[in-house]
Amino acid sequence: MHIILVSNRLTKTRSLTLSTSHLVLGGVLLSFLVVALAGGLFYLSLRHAAELKLPFLESVVIAAQEQESRRTESFMRENLNAMAVKLGQMQAQLMRLDALGERLSALAGFKPSEFRFSEMPGRGGALSTTVPPQNLSLPEFTRQLDQVSQHMENRTDYLGILESQLFDAKVKKKLMPTIPPVDTTWSASSFGWRIDPITGMQAMHEGIDFISDVGTPIFAAAGGLVTVAEFHHQYGNMVEIDHGNDFVTRYAHASKLLVKVGDVVQRGRKIAEVGATGRVTGPHLHFEVRYRGAAQDPSRFLQASR
Repeated sequence: MHIILVSNRLTKTRSLTLSTSHLVLGGVLLSFLVVALAGGLFYLSLRHAAELKLPFLESVVIAAQEQESRRTESFMRENLNAMAVKLGQMQAQLMRLDALGERLSALAGFKPSEFRFSEMPGRGGALSTTVPPQNLSLPEFTRQLDQVSQHMENRTDYLGILESQLFDAKVKKKLMPTIPPVDTTWSASSFGWRIDPITGMQAMHEGIDFISDVGTPIFAAAGGLVTVAEFHHQYGNMVEIDHGNDFVTRYAHASKLLVKVGDVVQRGRKIAEVGATGRVTGPHLHFEVRYRGAAQDPSRFLQASR
């Protein structure tokens, strides 16, 4: 494109040649200028809509604000619903922890008044004068909530393992022969070497003889399974109870047996009555404790209960 310039001041005419690139560049600059002016005018119109009292612009601004408010409210509602679900899960975990804590305190022998699981523990303290308090942001609050929930799950697992161990220990304790088999405190013959009352020779006595009248109740020293309930030519009428963990107790010279083989007896249950059957010189209870078949001193177990 050629442009010829003619002026009264010029003695000569001038011509300008515009190429296609010049036209494109000029169009781009003109478009940019128009867009910039329109954007600036729209910004000023929105900013000063309230001052200019322009109904159309006010409605546009209000519509934009309402849309942003609805979007924010929807976002907050979704987060609140998620946090409500998490809060419900944590409340359920707290209930399980409270119940588990009460069971643990009972297994450990603590009084219920020593641990108030249903009450909020006392907390407090002065605010720092050097570090001002800060509001928690929503992401930070969510992170803290997730962290507390994870800690509660871990504590529940740990306390569950502890409860299992305490329960096993309590069961094993009940299976140990630690209560006296008869209601008497005097024994005629203790565990160990002695002069045999019949032969007069030195012999090993593998139990304790409790002097009692015929018919005195005999109790199981611990819970277990009856494996022997029969007459023996030396022990007379006798009962053997397997307590597990390789422990067995034997009750001999009874006048009457009250259990049979296969019975599961609880700790302290009446299993027989004192008599004078078998190899004896008078009525009494011969009581033995055996571990893996070897005779043990019953007094060690009975003293442990005291």
